[in-house]
Amino acid sequence: MYLQKSHSQPRKVIHLALGRVDYHSVYELQRRLHHQRVAGEIEDLVISVEHNPVFTIGRLGSRSSILATEDELACAGIPIYHIDRGGDATYHGPGQLVIYPIFDLRNYGRDIREYIRNLEEVVVRYLTKIGIDAEQRNGLPGIWVGKRKIGSIGVSIRNWVTMHGLALNVAVDKNHWRMIHPCGMDIEMTSIADLISQAPILADVQQGILNELAVIFSLQLICEKTARPLFNNKG
Repeated sequence: MYLQKSHSQPRKVIHLALGRVDYHSVYELQRRLHHQRVAGEIEDLVISVEHNPVFTIGRLGSRSSILATEDELACAGIPIYHIDRGGDATYHGPGQLVIYPIFDLRNYGRDIREYIRNLEEVVVRYLTKIGIDAEQRNGLPGIWVGKRKIGSIGVSIRNWVTMHGLALNVAVDKNHWRMIHPCGMDIEMTSIADLISQAPILADVQQGILNELAVIFSLQLICEKTARPLFNNKG
């Protein structure tokens, strides 16, 4: 178990609940918030979101991890973005919860590996509580149920400030996953809905994940319900 040292009091952190938003808009928002956090203009925050279908390729990946042709991608309406996180190819789409912490790791032990393990632990703890036997694997970032992967971790850290984060499959279209080699590997992806008879709705999964995040990182999450104007804030 990889818990951070507790603060004397939980750190107050804004939670931006964005709902369902296209990937590019949130990526640009992350970059802007990251810049502001590095400059000390804002405090730590957490973004939760559900994306429209998209494939992203990290710094270690290539187009070869996308199995679909350009025509197939166009027909499915799924764009590709090459981005600055670690890892290879992954998918985001409806039925998947995505959490993007914008954290200054100088507040959390300055340990990148521990940060990644803690993100995995957030998901493992939540899944255990709803009856799914999930685990972490040494050398294979993400969350696993047997040989299948249910959650992904991909981060970018510059000047000790994090971007990107974790994605947990709640009830995801399997046909979209079949269009790529997730993480550049020939593996099977699964969702919560595949594993338990009464899967929780995404909003309930989000609350459960945020609860575990707050415990592991010793946070007091404050929900910001007026997040959408941020998309138009170019400052």
